[in-house]
Parts: sequence; structure tokens; C-alpha cells
Amino acid sequence: MFDFEKQLAAIGKRTILCVGDLMLDDFVYGDVSRISPEAPTPVIQVTREDVIVGGAGNVARNIAGLGARCLFVGVIGDDVAGRTLQAALKQGGSRITPRLAVDPSRPTTRKLRFVSEHHSTHLLRADWELAKPVSAKIEATLIKNALALLPRADAVVLSDYAKGTLTPRLIRSVIERANKLRKPVIVDPKGSDFSIYRGATIITPNRKELAEATRLPAGTRAEAAVAAKALRSAVGSAAVLVTLSEEGMLLHARRAKSVHVPSYPVNVRDVSGAGDTVAATLAVMLSLGAGFEDAARAANAAASIVVGKSGTAVVSAAELRARVLPSASLAPEEKIVFDWRELDRRLAGWRMQDLRIGFTNGVFDLLHPGHIKVLAYARAACDRLVVGLNADASVRRLKGKDRPIQSEHARAEVLAGLEAVDLVVVFDQDTPLELIRRIRPTVLVKGGDYRPDQVVGREVVAAQGGEVILVDLVQGFSTTRIVEKSRAQKRR
Repeated sequence: MFDFEKQLAAIGKRTILCVGDLMLDDFVYGDVSRISPEAPTPVIQVTREDVIVGGAGNVARNIAGLGARCLFVGVIGDDVAGRTLQAALKQGGSRITPRLAVDPSRPTTRKLRFVSEHHSTHLLRADWELAKPVSAKIEATLIKNALALLPRADAVVLSDYAKGTLTPRLIRSVIERANKLRKPVIVDPKGSDFSIYRGATIITPNRKELAEATRLPAGTRAEAAVAAKALRSAVGSAAVLVTLSEEGMLLHARRAKSVHVPSYPVNVRDVSGAGDTVAATLAVMLSLGAGFEDAARAANAAASIVVGKSGTAVVSAAELRARVLPSASLAPEEKIVFDWRELDRRLAGWRMQDLRIGFTNGVFDLLHPGHIKVLAYARAACDRLVVGLNADASVRRLKGKDRPIQSEHARAEVLAGLEAVDLVVVFDQDTPLELIRRIRPTVLVKGGDYRPDQVVGREVVAAQGGEVILVDLVQGFSTTRIVEKSRAQKRR
């Protein structure tokens, strides 16, 4: 049986090759409260803008977000959007290695969406694209880049948005070489002719794409199962995973009965890019040796996480673990945040209710009465308490290589189980200053072993008209002392 907990630790050693249509997703958020005097059209008062790597690039972001490395092959235009994409991919650090062909004859695909800030309703979308196959010269460059990188990959994703990158020749070249090297190939398809994907390991159409490709009804799960079997047989793939929106997913694998994977009960905010998350998660899981059903269940869980976020979002390994493992069904898991964009969403909702937001932070390696007192006092001083938790790497830098005793996941779960705590946010930095600037709390709480001028973030809180509260320590309790005492007893 696939050991999900154990295999998550090996994600960092996996490399996924992603080839597909790269695009720039531009989300403009704001409020609509009036009609333009110039024409009968609503006016959006812009509050913020998110420019994100989208399309196949979002598959790459999700692969990196899960902790694996991604080798990315795609095409951009010789324009501002292309240069923005190139820079954004490089900002992904060492986990994303782009090999981009520049085609001056075509614009970089860009999608501009205007979204209602508070209702997450898409008001308008504008597209810049040239949906036709790339030239023979660019095609040759893409094939050369993909085949050169393929031996370094543990799995391959072909992310087809029908914008011209994935030509039939490129698709055949990659699949055939991957099959010879025994690398699993995951295809997120487009169009109605799926014969070009022949030989892929697993194909992930939605219900509509499945019906169009097979010319069979797929309105019910039973019909979708029949169509999925027909598609798998026609293209010679090992499996077909059909995404069914709110009904979850349906998996049909060779020599196995169809399996329905039900969806998680979630508050859907935005479905943009959910298919990218599915493809990325499947690739990572299959590269770890998971079977199709285990991989499908992980992909389903990952998709349930990103649809609860705004915009084109990614999922982290920690979020996936919290959703997949049995402990993920507990309410406290909903309090743990690794993605700061999710933090922004929670904060926006609280501010709309005019709630007083408090903040405290720490390592919380071994929770003791001193911690409980600080957290209780902090919660009493606000309406919602956010606790910043040092990530494992941060703790090692601050406390030494022997700390933390418990992982960031374990520490977060313990904190989230406390009634006083409304949200646990994990941060990688040595101090919580960046997080405090993001939260802008009304109340900042620390233990009495600090002087007011030593409290990180006090200036941020003061600028907001907030206050810093120091709580007297409970004498005799210190994680460091507890650890030292325990080690001393073991040495006796």
C-alpha cells in the first residue's frame, strides 16, 4: 500500500517535465457600486491586482508548490507579457527551470479578468492570444528542448490549452521518448481528437471534453464510466481520470473497475486553474510510485483546496497532507494556513465584519502552561487571534540543528486544536515582521520576557493605532529548559 505520509518526504527529490501553453493570468479585483455615466456599463473600483503565471505555467507552479522540481518547456512572444512571464518563472527559484522559445510572430497569451472583490464573481475577461500552431522552426526548438530535458524527469505533463504549443509532432515525440524511458505521461487535453495523445499513461478530460472526444453521453456517472472506458481503449492509455466538478472524479484504469472519487465539501471561490492542480498532483504522485487510485484521490484533495482560494492558486504539500490524512477531517485543520493568499482572504472577511485582529508568534515546540497563558490573554484582547508559527527551517536557524523536536505540521495541529486560536500561519523568515506587515494586527501580544522596544513589529502596530501587550510569564516553564532537563535525565 502507498504510504502517503512517508512518500511526502521524498517529493523534493522528484523532477517533473512540463510542456504546454504558457499564459499570463491577470486578476483585477475591486468593487462595483455605480454605473458609468459614459455608457450603461458597471464601473469597477480597483483595489488590487494579481499577475500570475497561468496555463501550463500554473502546472509548473503547482509542481513547485508541492515541493518537487519542474523543468518547463513553452513559448512566449517578444513582448512585455512574455518578459513578465519569464521573470516570474525565474522567481520560482531553483524548483522551476524554464526553457522558453521566443516567437516574435505571436503575442504571449494573456487573460485579464475583472473580479468582484467580496463575491469572487468574474465580471469580464479579456484575452490576448493567437490560437494556432507554432511555426515549424519554433516547433523544432520546443521538441529539442523537451527531449533534452526528458531523461532528467521522473514524470511528464503535457498541458494542452489549444494555443498552439503542443503540436501533434511535439506530442508524439515526447510521448514516444517518455515511453521508451518508462516515464509516466500525464495529459491535460483539449479539442475533440484525442488520438494525438495515444500512448499517454493517463488522460484527464472533464465531462464535456470526454463526451466530445468519444461522441458518447457523459451526463451521469454511469455514462461517464462507459465513455472513459471507450476513451482509454481508443488511445491506448493506462488510465483516464474524468473531472466531474462538484461530483468529484471518476477513474477508469486498465483491468480495473471504474472508481468514483467523491468531492470534498468545500466553499468554492474560484475554479480557475483547478485542472492544472490535478495534472501537477497526479504527476508528482505517480513519480513517487503511487497507484492510479491513490494518485487520483490526492489530486481530488488538491483540487478541493485550490477551488477554495481566489484566482489561479497552488497547493502546498502541507495543505495536501492536511486534507488527505485522517487528521485532515478534523475542524482544527481548517485553521492552518501555509499559503498567505488564503490568509489574505480570511483577513478580508474578518475586516468586513469590523473584527479586532490580534497576533502573537513563536516556535511552540513543546506546548506548556506559559504558552497557554499568553494565548489565552491574547485571545481575550481581540476578536480573532492569528498565531505565527516558525517553520522548521526557521527554528533550526534560531535554535540549532537539534530543534525543533516536533515538525511544523505537528506544532501547527496542536495550536489549531486550541479554542483560543483562530488561525495558525506558518512563516519561513527568522522574524515575523513580514507576516505582521501582511496582517496589520490591532493587538500584538508577547511574553513578559520582552521589553516593548524589543517586540518585532511594534512600529507596524503603532502606525495602525494598535497596541502591544506583554503577558507575565508563568515561572518555571520554558521549552529550552524542558528539553535540557530531559536530555540531562537521559544521560544519567
